[in-house]
Amino acid sequence: MEYQNLLLEQESHVALITLNRPDVYNALDPRTWVEIRSAARECRFDQDVRVVIVTGSGGKAFASGSDIHSLNERETLEILKSEAHASLIEVENLEKPVIAAIDGFAMGGGCELALACDMRIATSRSKLGQPETGLGIIPGAGGTQRLQRLVGKAKAKELIFTGDIISAREAKEIGLLNKIVEKPEDLLPAAKQMAQKIIAQGPIAVSLAKTVINMGANSDINSGLLLEKFASTIAFSTRDRLDGTT
Repeated sequence: MEYQNLLLEQESHVALITLNRPDVYNALDPRTWVEIRSAARECRFDQDVRVVIVTGSGGKAFASGSDIHSLNERETLEILKSEAHASLIEVENLEKPVIAAIDGFAMGGGCELALACDMRIATSRSKLGQPETGLGIIPGAGGTQRLQRLVGKAKAKELIFTGDIISAREAKEIGLLNKIVEKPEDLLPAAKQMAQKIIAQGPIAVSLAKTVINMGANSDINSGLLLEKFASTIAFSTRDRLDGTT
């Protein structure tokens, strides 16, 4: 599709999706969610793409959350047809690793977008949070579910019930971030360095590992171990395994 609210670029097997609404701190309106889903699908079917990085333009926000104007205009039953839910499921289930590169605010839907990614790198000045309860709503794009799986039920409840905005340092301490860089100019190089480490691994193995980890997180241990066994069998049958062990 023709993108209006984001940029999609590719270099060295890495696709870069940049939210590009800096005048509204990359706020997420329905059109932007549709574009995110379309970009994820493009990356899925592009065989040259091995890793995806999601970031925001403008230097002030990764994504500041849902566009308040669009929230005011929506009818109640429209929430059941949420583009945000569908888009983040597309990102989360993309067979290729997705890295969120966060500089500035990642609030509400922006935080939920980061949660749907596999790994999160942020600058030290970044702030994250789920402040929806202050607007009389709740996180509606997976925040109530994905956040607790990353930081634990009690901490997720604290952040959602209070609407607290936390620093990058605290976010890393509770497991919400994988890595912090001090300078904004170091953010994308750090994300691309992580991407290249992943690209050096067997692509089928990485894809299988992501699938099993995601599905296992929502299963009991025995089901997860069974999935792992099947995935290991598939990996063992590939040319990648022959090349790697040779």
